[in-house]
Amino acid sequence: MFERFSKEARAVVVAAQAMAREAGSPAVDTRHVLVALAGSPGPAAAGLHDAGLEPAAVARTVRDDVEAGALDAEALSSIGIDLDSVRRETDATFGRGALARAGRQARTGHVPFAPEAKKALELALRETVRLGDKGIDGSHLLLGILRADCSGGRALERALHGAGTDVAALRATVEQRRRAA
Repeated sequence: MFERFSKEARAVVVAAQAMAREAGSPAVDTRHVLVALAGSPGPAAAGLHDAGLEPAAVARTVRDDVEAGALDAEALSSIGIDLDSVRRETDATFGRGALARAGRQARTGHVPFAPEAKKALELALRETVRLGDKGIDGSHLLLGILRADCSGGRALERALHGAGTDVAALRATVEQRRRAA
């Protein structure tokens, strides 16, 4: 399947792997792919922008979610700990992302794809076929994430809801950009 990926889509996958490695994640999930898509100039970032989202803000929010790791803000809140306040204090004292880095080591070598990421990549291929395209680019990857039931898709849904729009509107925007190209 990777032979059908455009240079841009391959760069996104490499960036997602690098982010997972740096974060010490056990696998590349769709949030890593979404951060790479939003941070890469290309059709996915343009589609996010056209749908009313700021790609850099999406990347930042989802990256923060990845870096939060296993810390459960809701559970900590139930015992009187405000995770956002703790994070701000550690960032101010030790630098941005200090809490996320604590106790984690960056992985070396190959980072495998999580089942949800594999499914999203498979769905990106299906979107390519459905749209009658020959190669897979960033917009197909974004459509695959939107179609999959995955952490990246849920993070994107939250961002869309916050911007007053939804998944259907983003899909329509991305597909309209494809037809216009």
